[in-house]
Amino acid sequence: MKIAVLPGDGIGKEIVAQAVKVLDVLKRDGAKIEMEYGNIGGAGYDAEGDPLPDTTLKMSKAADAVLLGAVGGPQYDTLDRPLRPERGLLRIRKELNLFANLRPALLYPELAGASSLKPEVVAGLDIMIVRELTGDVYFGQPRGIEIRNGERVGFNTMI
Repeated sequence: MKIAVLPGDGIGKEIVAQAVKVLDVLKRDGAKIEMEYGNIGGAGYDAEGDPLPDTTLKMSKAADAVLLGAVGGPQYDTLDRPLRPERGLLRIRKELNLFANLRPALLYPELAGASSLKPEVVAGLDIMIVRELTGDVYFGQPRGIEIRNGERVGFNTMI
């Protein structure tokens, strides 16, 4: 299995490093895993002036799987919108025709009292949230920013 590893920025690099440790253990146990690293987000901008460099996109399309970390950071907030880290994330989702994030939510019994919800409400929480990524506000049209009554207003279309 060929995996494109895209650590991203900030905490993304930290989390992906831990996931790679797991993959390394699997490799030692005989799993046929190849990893190739690429840049995305702020790292892509810093390295190649693009939040999704062509080299990263090509590598990701050739891979069997993509391990992707979080992107962005305050140092990129002043970049022009097309160059911001999240634009690389949106582009790779569109280019690879990715349609969902899987977000597991599990609450360990020891942490039920730390929740802002009543412990009896969250006790035993073990769910999977499937978050759609390709339609509506992500890529819906029309979208834009315009001036209305002297104020800057942004809009995204969701059908």
